[in-house]
Amino acid sequence: MQATLSPLKFQDPLRTAKGEERAFVAFDGFQTLWFNTGTLCNITCVNCYIESSPTNDRLVYLSPQDVVPFLDELAEVQPGSVEIGFTGGEPFLNPDIIEILTLALERGHPVLLLTNAMRPMMRPRVQEGVQGLITRFGDQLTFRVSLDHWSASFHDQERGEGGFDETCVGLDWLAAQGAKLAIAGRTLWGESQEASQAGFRALVAARNWPIDVEQPLSLVLFPEMDARVDVPEITPACWGILGVDPTGLMCASSRMIVKRKGATAPVVLPCTLLPYEPEFEMGETLAASLGSVRLNHPHCAKFCVLGGGSCSA
Repeated sequence: MQATLSPLKFQDPLRTAKGEERAFVAFDGFQTLWFNTGTLCNITCVNCYIESSPTNDRLVYLSPQDVVPFLDELAEVQPGSVEIGFTGGEPFLNPDIIEILTLALERGHPVLLLTNAMRPMMRPRVQEGVQGLITRFGDQLTFRVSLDHWSASFHDQERGEGGFDETCVGLDWLAAQGAKLAIAGRTLWGESQEASQAGFRALVAARNWPIDVEQPLSLVLFPEMDARVDVPEITPACWGILGVDPTGLMCASSRMIVKRKGATAPVVLPCTLLPYEPEFEMGETLAASLGSVRLNHPHCAKFCVLGGGSCSA
């Protein structure tokens, strides 16, 4: 049984509960610019990282008018090709998602779209848009589909009965369109990396999906997170002790754009995992967000530093 997080931890952005200096991560240039298209989702997962559901609209739908200024600014801050990621919620619930994807793709950026490939994607209007994007942009657009486990029983424990079969049908359809595909699974069940890969390898072969699970970006297995469970606070000494290079952490190379319900403008956050904490807001422009990030949250420790997790390529 895991210990409960101490109420003294992760309180002071500069010092740990023991009074030691808290580690920070300096920005090292954009690898990925994320947009959260809205937290509404067609399903409620048992352990959703950001509590998406059919009723959670704490982050509202981004519009094309919200996205364009950040793409314009990105071209000034870091000219050239930068991965643009879209997450939710379920992005295909956003009524403007096809237009938003087109905006990023037309500028030459590789685009990574996170989706559960369920009913929102399979609506005829959306399918038509997806087909057009695949035809026009090909491998410039990657669909990373959430398939928590290679077995229906474990996947459906997390996402609800019938979810595995529905997602597999969506993956079948994307494969038939010639889409570039990847899978996002989880390590919730204590399965070894080798066993997970073997299970997904067999599933991919049986369904004839164009996915090489041996490639790190084609099968991503995310560590589980629970902010209530005790984890160590990270100090500068941890980099050497753990053998971790802070430039490899998500907040060294990513930022995420969100729009809160009732807000007049989107704001910038350091990563995809902390959408609601106001203390992590970094302003309304990319230029204002390029400072260092103090690792003052349990997710920083468990998912990124200790778990080696990253939502980006």
